[in-house]
Amino acid sequence: MNALRSAGVLASILGLSACGTTPSTIVQQPTTARPQMQASQAAGNGAIYQAAAYRPMFEDRRARNVGDVLTIAINEKTQAGKQASSNGSKTSEVDSSISAVAGLPLKMFQGLGVNAEASNQYDAKSAVNSSNNFTGSVSVTVVEVLANGNLAVAGEKQVALDKSTEYIRLSGVVNPDTIQAGNVVSSAKVADARIEYRTSANFDKAEMMSWLARFFLSFIPL
Repeated sequence: MNALRSAGVLASILGLSACGTTPSTIVQQPTTARPQMQASQAAGNGAIYQAAAYRPMFEDRRARNVGDVLTIAINEKTQAGKQASSNGSKTSEVDSSISAVAGLPLKMFQGLGVNAEASNQYDAKSAVNSSNNFTGSVSVTVVEVLANGNLAVAGEKQVALDKSTEYIRLSGVVNPDTIQAGNVVSSAKVADARIEYRTSANFDKAEMMSWLARFFLSFIPL
């Protein structure tokens, strides 16, 4: 019985450790979708018209249905800077003396002087600069066609290199008018874009807090 209990605990620990191999994501929807099944129609073939090979004369191959594939050209470059400074100073001085005292008990304080001086100065400066550059491409799938015709897209790319795996994920909303030749859309044209690059390398795990530490810090104040 104890052996079975120990085996169950070990399996739970291994399961928890396995959950940490895939990095978390900011994409809030499925990363792929299957094309919807089309209703079957009776073939209306004629002497020239063939339903199986028919293509509208002015129709292109632009993605427009659930399951269609788009290529997002990622070209994100952000730069921000902030600089602030503040200073203040304060000086005070007190000078007083007792010139004359009437009455015998306090004559010892006659001619006593008091001089006090205080100075306070504050000076602070801060500067913050941030710059990010992310380029590449990822193919995404149309997961939903919205009521206004826009396309909700999402996709994921995994590249395994040696002992780590790179994850590139993207989701957002695409206006069909911004789709270029070859079904390519710039990431700058994607609304509500969520773009991320994560890895499952060991040095990335070292920067992440363990689940046991998160459990204790959830109710123990710092």
